[in-house]
Amino acid sequence: MAVAKNTGSRGGARPSRRKAIGGRKTSRTKTKITKSDVPEVNVQVEVQDEVEREMLMTNRRQRLVERAKARTESPAMRMEKPEVEAVKITDVSGIVYDKEVYDAMVDMYDSTIRDIKEGEIVQGKVIGVTLDDVIVDVGFKSEGLIPMNEFADTASVAVGDEIEVFLEQIEDSHGQLLLSKQKADFMRVWDRIRDIHDAGDTCEGRIARRIKGGVVVDIMGVDAFLPGSQISLRQVPDFDALIGESIEVKIIKLNKSRRNIVVSRRVVLEEERERMRATLLNEIEVGQIRQGIVKNITDFGVFIDLGGVDGLLHITDMSWGRIRHPSEMVNLGENIDVKILDYDENTSRISLGLKQMTPYPWENIEHKYPIGKKITGTVVSITDYGSFVELEKGIEGLIHISEMSWTQHIKHPSKIMSVGDHVDAIVLSVDKDNEKISLGIKQMEPDPWTTIEDKYPVSKVVGGRVRNLTAFGAFVELEEGIDGLVHISDMSWTRRIQHPSEVMKKGDKVDVKVLKIDHENRRISLGYKQLTDDPWPELAKKYSISSECLGTITKVLDRGVVVDLGDGVEGFVPTNQLTTKEVADPSGMFSEGESIPLQVIEFDRGQHKVVLSVVAYYKQRERAELDKFMADHEKRPEASSGGGAMASAMPESLKQAVADAKAEQKSEASGESDEETKSE
Repeated sequence: MAVAKNTGSRGGARPSRRKAIGGRKTSRTKTKITKSDVPEVNVQVEVQDEVEREMLMTNRRQRLVERAKARTESPAMRMEKPEVEAVKITDVSGIVYDKEVYDAMVDMYDSTIRDIKEGEIVQGKVIGVTLDDVIVDVGFKSEGLIPMNEFADTASVAVGDEIEVFLEQIEDSHGQLLLSKQKADFMRVWDRIRDIHDAGDTCEGRIARRIKGGVVVDIMGVDAFLPGSQISLRQVPDFDALIGESIEVKIIKLNKSRRNIVVSRRVVLEEERERMRATLLNEIEVGQIRQGIVKNITDFGVFIDLGGVDGLLHITDMSWGRIRHPSEMVNLGENIDVKILDYDENTSRISLGLKQMTPYPWENIEHKYPIGKKITGTVVSITDYGSFVELEKGIEGLIHISEMSWTQHIKHPSKIMSVGDHVDAIVLSVDKDNEKISLGIKQMEPDPWTTIEDKYPVSKVVGGRVRNLTAFGAFVELEEGIDGLVHISDMSWTRRIQHPSEVMKKGDKVDVKVLKIDHENRRISLGYKQLTDDPWPELAKKYSISSECLGTITKVLDRGVVVDLGDGVEGFVPTNQLTTKEVADPSGMFSEGESIPLQVIEFDRGQHKVVLSVVAYYKQRERAELDKFMADHEKRPEASSGGGAMASAMPESLKQAVADAKAEQKSEASGESDEETKSE
């Protein structure tokens, strides 16, 4: 193991640090360590290193002590220090300055350094302008930086400008001055702002920029906060549109420590409005014409600001004519002249008028639009009962739906005219008091009903087209707009018609006979059965009481059956005349198309009614025939379609009479067809 030796003298040889360390490394490297004694070897090495370090430190201290002792004992150190008469001053280039020059330089340097303190306002000079900062020299050993956003007009900042700044801190962590332009401005104008606030006066400010909740107002170079609710009497939709505008404000809150100033423009406007309101209420009179500003537009009218007091211009007082919404005549913020119609001193309510500033258009209306005059107007509105036509501004007339056509059945005015159409009409009546004019367009043409009798005299047979079917009859169009009614009772002499569709269909061309003309109600009664002679006088002879015939069932009802007697004649058999037994439902015993023997028990010529009976027929026959009739129907409750059983029970004389009647009917039909062929 290598150990450093102490020579004990200054001039003796001592090993270098590199050699000492090298020796230590060599000695540690040569140490042999076995696995069995690893803990003991480690302890020995640590102890040996500590001993070597202590020996080195001891030797160094000894050398330093010896050197210090040798210097103090030398003759030069024992001599007294001589007095220095002058000091040579040189700069970095080696130039030597004498004392006078040096003192002058010191005085000049001291004059450039001001005695400044933190928290004061000092005068500075702009010596540089960057994109973000302004470099200002305040006469200190270093310059200060002021952020560019502290200047209201950044474009006007230039090198050489003299400005006042507030010294916040002489030296920050970077060794620079901390200056503030805004705080300096605030300190300078604070006293004036406080005086204005205490006196309750107003001051002028310029809206600089928008921030959250309001805008920033520049007052004498100091930023003040103007809340959005205090900008105007009404809500402002766009704050950005106010930037750059100069306004009068009132200071409502001050806090010097936080440099917080809150101002209000609303207070100024309210005070001004109250002054104008008091002046206006003293001057206002009914009938005056005053100028106002449209403040608000509603569905029922417009609120006008007359200068501190609002008046209502109702929609009915805006125009003599028809308007759908007040926005058709005025715009928000527009200046308009209005007339004072009414003023209530108790409630300060003012009613205004706009149409009253123009002449009343209904004056002398009777002379302007006399009855019978032909006019031209524009359709401005359509309702279910008619159309309103504007004759001039403020004058409208009504064309009632009944005055639109002589003959057409108009369901709605929109079928023949639309809004905006120009129409010609005739003045029918004028009501100045109620401001109403009745017009008609059908009067532009002759009334066809005045000559209807000449064209369609009573008893004349005319042709027409079935236009419509109803439960009570059919409407037949004789010409364009002229309809006549064929009542259901005038469709057949002998048949009982349940619905007109049994005789005619919509669109069919038919011949009808004019029965009656009603001028007052403009109606024409037509007949279809009247085209042929009334057969009932002859039928009265053919179907006399107790006469017998054969009928074919056409309808089965609860109260009886309807039978076809031939020649279009129908008869009715009540339920109690069908069988001798009580019948609850005839449909279970009889069916349509079945032929049954009958006897006439009632004939009503006036009512065109023939009542028949099966029971009366068999009363004149043998009992066996009636029993067979009853038995056949009991065995066949579904009723046969041919009526063979009933036909076999009929006497030969009745069969022959029925056959002769059918042959005669067939020959008449063939004769009519031959005549039609010849006529063609």
